[in-house]
Amino acid sequence: MENDNTACVNKDFYVMPVVRSANPIRAKSLIRNNLEKSSVLKIQSRMPNIKVFSGTSHPDLAQRIVDRLGIDLGKVVTKKFSNLETCVEIGESVRGEDVYIVQSGSGEINDNLMELLIMINACKIASASRVTAVIPCFPYARQDKKDKVSTSRAPISAKLVANMLSVAGADHIITMDLHASQIQGFFDIPVDNLYAEPAVLKWIKENIPEWRNSIIVSPDAGGAKRVTSIADRLNVEFALIHKERKKANEVASMVLVGDVKDRTAILVDDMADTCGTTCHAAEKLMEAGATKVYAILTHGIFSGPAISRINNACFEAVVVTNTIPQDGHMRDCPKIQCIDVSMMFAEAVRRTHNGESVSYLFSNVPY
Repeated sequence: MENDNTACVNKDFYVMPVVRSANPIRAKSLIRNNLEKSSVLKIQSRMPNIKVFSGTSHPDLAQRIVDRLGIDLGKVVTKKFSNLETCVEIGESVRGEDVYIVQSGSGEINDNLMELLIMINACKIASASRVTAVIPCFPYARQDKKDKVSTSRAPISAKLVANMLSVAGADHIITMDLHASQIQGFFDIPVDNLYAEPAVLKWIKENIPEWRNSIIVSPDAGGAKRVTSIADRLNVEFALIHKERKKANEVASMVLVGDVKDRTAILVDDMADTCGTTCHAAEKLMEAGATKVYAILTHGIFSGPAISRINNACFEAVVVTNTIPQDGHMRDCPKIQCIDVSMMFAEAVRRTHNGESVSYLFSNVPY
């Protein structure tokens, strides 16, 4: 090879050109530029065989993910036959590709789940080397066990969904804030359960001026571990509310454990559906002497009377992530604010594709 000032770019490596300059500052500048160029070429050489497809549940999030990755969204056509069967056609070759399919458990959940299964299978039988399902909000996550309060003949639907995804051909799952972390054990394939906690901490510090005099509150005992983690990182106290349910979506009684008097209360939970529990908890906190009440929820489902309940409740703000589309909810309720977590999913996709660790995302927000 001739020793000149041209760079030799191979598929997997970059040879830095020889730098000759009498000026040492100029030489350092040239070396720095060459190092930056080699870094860019290295990333490009390791990201060619990746395809990201979007289902119909949350195309905005999928578009944000590919924009962050600097690639185009894959072509896919989804339609329904007259008998409402779902039909999916992948519009480009996926042979030997590392495929990621973004589909959240929101909206028409059963249709979206079936669409995801069909897309996974379509890519798998089209010879994709690996198919990863990116499921920001995991469907049927609340049906993760047999409840002693209900009948012993209740299904464990989360396990069924895990089996369906595996049988369809998924090789890997990326999700966020599972309702119960043990759902990862329902799978025989790798599951990366990301956490909204780093983004939540960032939002609290930037948007609640009196956060140092706040108290983090869990609306039920099941979320105690989540709120203690956030409270520890903010160096504030925590409280929890013990609730008893008569049946699903109906709370019988609530008892506050902790002192919230003259403090800003921040309710933290993984999801809110009809918002009965969240709104009752806010009332309980105000009665106990809290000066302000915020609610921070990873998955804002907001079905049924949820929006009207939030509008009539005493919240300063109800903060959710965009694991579920929130544009309509934000139009109907000015109290709802949204945290963008697309960069966390994009970084998880990038690291997975390049064979890097994703544990950095458990405690940091990528920029």
